[in-house]
Amino acid sequence: MNDMFKKQVFEIIGMIPSGRMTSYGAVAKAVGYPNHARHVGNALRDYDDDFPAHRVCNATGHITAGCLEEFVRKLKREGIAVEGTKVCDFRRVFWNPLDEI
Repeated sequence: MNDMFKKQVFEIIGMIPSGRMTSYGAVAKAVGYPNHARHVGNALRDYDDDFPAHRVCNATGHITAGCLEEFVRKLKREGIAVEGTKVCDFRRVFWNPLDEI
């Protein structure tokens, strides 16, 4: 993964509004690499504490990050309900970068 890809991924994720979520695949499509959802997840291995990585999950609405408890806590503060690892009503809170930017 190159630095430009990571920079673009971080720019897109930084645009996700509070109370909304997107998927790794949607971010990958938005940066021009539709088959690189896993690379988006890998890019998120290192980020600042205030970065909204908690607003990204897999395409089925499941939080797959290793810091599940922290992400759930942050999402609940933003009004997003989570049961187990699943974001409740994911379709309603889904933010599609291709439609929104």
